[in-house]
Amino acid sequence: MQGYGRGSKRCGWSQRSSRPPEAKGIRVAGEIVFKEESYRIVGACFEVYRRMGNGFLEAVYQECLAIEFAKQKIPFEEKPRLWLEYKGQKLRHEYQPDFLCFEQIILEIKAVKRLTGEHRAQLINYLKTTGKQLGLLVNFGAHPKAENERFVNQPSSRTS
Repeated sequence: MQGYGRGSKRCGWSQRSSRPPEAKGIRVAGEIVFKEESYRIVGACFEVYRRMGNGFLEAVYQECLAIEFAKQKIPFEEKPRLWLEYKGQKLRHEYQPDFLCFEQIILEIKAVKRLTGEHRAQLINYLKTTGKQLGLLVNFGAHPKAENERFVNQPSSRTS
């Protein structure tokens, strides 16, 4: 299990990983966003990985996680619909992240050998669309351990 990164950003995106230089840190005003809730979610993910290992399709992990969340009494919604808007008008297109937990945290899961920029961009778009503050990206396809990355949607100083 990888630990949480250090550092902070005052606005824009931050991520636990050291991959993109524009996406470092996870603290907002010295606090870890949704610390207890995110630890519970990631713990459930690692329990699924411990039991199942890698090599299954994403849909299998999705189903296992729903079972594990229910057992651990983690509130969740599977495949919630996130509507997009343009200039106040609702678009026909929608996003559907894998889970919305605690009504606040978007969880996107993958079952790939290595996470890519496209996977990260997908989660960032979900956060931008909803205005939610925290997103977790978990990869069950990695070996020997599941990967997890944490993204914080920090308010920017930009005004619309």
